[in-house]
Amino acid sequence: MKKVLFSLLMVSMLFACGDAPATQTAAKADDAPKAKMVKNESADGLEIGDKAPAFTLKNHDGSMVSLSDYADGKGVILTFTCNHCPYAVMYEDRLNDLHAKYAPKGYPVLAINPNDPEVKPEDSFENMGVRAKEKGFEFAYLFDEGQKIYPQYGATKTPHIFLLDSEQKVRYVGAIDDNAQDAEGVKVKFLENAIEAIEAGNDPDPNFTKAIGCSIKYKKS
Repeated sequence: MKKVLFSLLMVSMLFACGDAPATQTAAKADDAPKAKMVKNESADGLEIGDKAPAFTLKNHDGSMVSLSDYADGKGVILTFTCNHCPYAVMYEDRLNDLHAKYAPKGYPVLAINPNDPEVKPEDSFENMGVRAKEKGFEFAYLFDEGQKIYPQYGATKTPHIFLLDSEQKVRYVGAIDDNAQDAEGVKVKFLENAIEAIEAGNDPDPNFTKAIGCSIKYKKS
């Protein structure tokens, strides 16, 4: 019975994301992120070791925020996320916790909403402000207006993590951890382990995992 309920939950989440095919009647439990060590390999965008592209975007409060504003820190936990995606929602509290834990250590969270609000009205700039207030975001939550930034990074999901170091080079790409559905059931904290590796002067291992979440929404021609 539990397996049936879990399968139904996964199907509803996939349809909420808009990623389930019309013929799909059952969904596999979302595979744990696949972990691997790579030298120059990531999704169809930045590779490990690449310099992160600069940007200046509007924050949910109307202020303008640039990646260069974070140049004096040890790094940045850059995440592409949004309001509507169930996976993004499941990680909101964890993002708050990550910012509270790592911003004082020099690794603040910096979130970007990459979705086209004409496709997903829930992800409009106005709704970003509402959501940030509801969840008490202490980190910047920026709007990728015109969807110019996420393709430069190669982000494909919400959420999708790009961990940058003090030179704003990419050191880790992928998932926050290995259990989106249950924060208490997490066995491997990929992102935190990557930060601790950098702090120790080592390369993250793995430095790339499969991002689990909803596809980024854009108008299809």
